[in-house]
Amino acid sequence: MFKWERFSVKQRKVLNWWSSESPVNNKNGIIADGAIRSGKTLCMSVSYVMWAMNAFDGYNFAICGKTQGSIRRNVLNTLKVALAGRGYIVEEHRGYNLWNVSKDGKQNTFYMFGGSDESSQDLVQGITLAGAFFDEVALMPESFVNQTTARCSVKGSKWWFNCNPSTPYHWFKQNWINEREEKRILYIHFDLEDNLSLDDEIKSRYYKMYKGVFYQRYILGQWVAAEGIVYDMFDENIHVTNEQIEPSKDVYVSCDYGTQNATVFLMWTKTCGKWICIKEYYYCGRDKLRQKTDSEYAEDMKQWLDNVEPKRIVVDPSAASFIAELRKKGYRVKKGDNEVLDGIRYTSTMLENEKIAISSCCENTIKEFRSYMWDSKAAQRGEDRPLKEHDHCMDAMRYFTYTIMRQEKVKVKGFKEGI
Repeated sequence: MFKWERFSVKQRKVLNWWSSESPVNNKNGIIADGAIRSGKTLCMSVSYVMWAMNAFDGYNFAICGKTQGSIRRNVLNTLKVALAGRGYIVEEHRGYNLWNVSKDGKQNTFYMFGGSDESSQDLVQGITLAGAFFDEVALMPESFVNQTTARCSVKGSKWWFNCNPSTPYHWFKQNWINEREEKRILYIHFDLEDNLSLDDEIKSRYYKMYKGVFYQRYILGQWVAAEGIVYDMFDENIHVTNEQIEPSKDVYVSCDYGTQNATVFLMWTKTCGKWICIKEYYYCGRDKLRQKTDSEYAEDMKQWLDNVEPKRIVVDPSAASFIAELRKKGYRVKKGDNEVLDGIRYTSTMLENEKIAISSCCENTIKEFRSYMWDSKAAQRGEDRPLKEHDHCMDAMRYFTYTIMRQEKVKVKGFKEGI
């Protein structure tokens, strides 16, 4: 049974803004943005279904997320339990990605749409909607959102948008939040204090989890640009060790592969609850005026490992031929998760919490920390993107943290990451 916690003033406003007694019920929609874990998603999704079932009978509605998987994780699993607790009957048809929801003799259909790329707009063509709810709308392409909102042609239809902030030049900030008066959209900004179900210990943990641009966005809920050094929390006095650390039984290697660009191997071992990068290999074909073959890099790997047997070698997923060569040599290889922004955010958290450190012998890795920068031109286009410069060690590090460390938390601690 779902247990309802007490609601904050902003959550109650989300739940009731469309009701007949509300002074803002004539708005065309609602935007709820702000900090992570601030209680936006649940109250928005519950309110959306309550409004739909109150206002319509026999109509189609959309519930949208970046992917079908993210919709289920972030919205549907909790929403279904919450609705059951309020007397709604949810008939789920997974094969068709839809719900039939009924109560008090009314029934409406809720279709689930994933808006992952430009082609996603094709999914909603032809359907007539009485409403649309977008979870994490800032992660979706503008074309998908425009197509879906245009499908809401039933009289009395409304739009519901939920997101964490991105760059101030993002299309959703520019075209929806900044134009909310013209579009007649209710705007509610959330912070962590608006989620009354979070105790002080949990809130304190979140306040300490992020730094820099991610703190401003995910904790303060601000639309700010990613500028300057990517890992601005990196401090050589904290994150660089001069100790001679021998490989433990837990050893991983992460690899960024280049043809003319540099190829990097990083060796990671765990000691005292912290992962240490104890050794690096760095070879740049452009600088050396000679590009090595996959076979030569595999032989370099063997010599560099010096009889150490890593549990896995985590490799740049685009390096198909090198991965095949390593596997032919008998190494256990895992393709790195190359979600760049999520990986940077996760690595930033690990640095902030002092869960990783770098041996002072890894000179190229330390050098890249000082020069790995956000792309200011991309930021002006509303995109978060690091410059493709001084990034080879940084990419190899990110493959390790986001592929191995994050999965370690998921498996060992039941850790569930979300925003």
